[in-house]
Amino acid sequence: MINKLICTLVAATFTFGAHAQRSDGSTKSLVKAEEEFAASAAKDGVKSAFNAYSANDALVFRPNPVNAKTFYATQPDDKNLTWAPDYARVSRSGDWGFTSGGYTLDGETKTYGQYLSVWKANNGKWELVIDLGTTNHKPLHAAAPQFIEPKDYFKPKFGNAKQRAAEKDIIITTEKTLNATLKSYGVAAYGGFLNHDARVVFPGYEPVIGKDKIIAFYNSMVSKMSLRTVNADKSTGGDLAYTYGVAAIDYKTDLRESFNYVFIYERQADYSWNLIQQIYTPAER
Repeated sequence: MINKLICTLVAATFTFGAHAQRSDGSTKSLVKAEEEFAASAAKDGVKSAFNAYSANDALVFRPNPVNAKTFYATQPDDKNLTWAPDYARVSRSGDWGFTSGGYTLDGETKTYGQYLSVWKANNGKWELVIDLGTTNHKPLHAAAPQFIEPKDYFKPKFGNAKQRAAEKDIIITTEKTLNATLKSYGVAAYGGFLNHDARVVFPGYEPVIGKDKIIAFYNSMVSKMSLRTVNADKSTGGDLAYTYGVAAIDYKTDLRESFNYVFIYERQADYSWNLIQQIYTPAER
């Protein structure tokens, strides 16, 4: 009887795990996976949740990029981190997407911030592949959720490593062009690379939303900026891509700081690539 009960419990646990993180190519399924991830952290602890939801090669920026499972192997299993997505998108190929929103860390004092997570679908379930966050003051305004579903579905039937490498090079070249333009024209260069509804998450500030507001934000404090791309990836649907790397920022106050960043790009109708989300977190030298 005891053995039968144990088998029943194991089977129930396995069944629950099979449904958790399930991907059907929709943004709704990704948001559900993110919410399950946050609920798991609250119930079982942050370490357990990241180990359960992260891909084996996932990177977390704490503050510099490190393998998620390696990092959390030495961390306590705290239950003091809560978060919720308020912006999410998934590629038309359904193979990867991203979520972002606010988080709260309870300690001696409460810490507030914003996060960005990149997810990939693997064997029918969502796995976390990149996660980073940055702190800001207590939000003054609640963000209105914006979960955008893919406009259609497209995934090439055929593809090889050479083609994927070529697609990745397109994104890296785009960011090299952005960097060269930043050197020539300063932060005004972002005017040619930002979507009208782009978002920027920068330490100490609530998300800045909208092309004009972002350019005004950069102009208010940044003198120069340079980017060093470390890696990039592009969805097989060809509509979304991300990069991560290190940004050196010279402020107008004669101060320089280095930041790790993740940028999300969207392909436009003319096949150019525009930024739709940027997040920076201080880098550790």
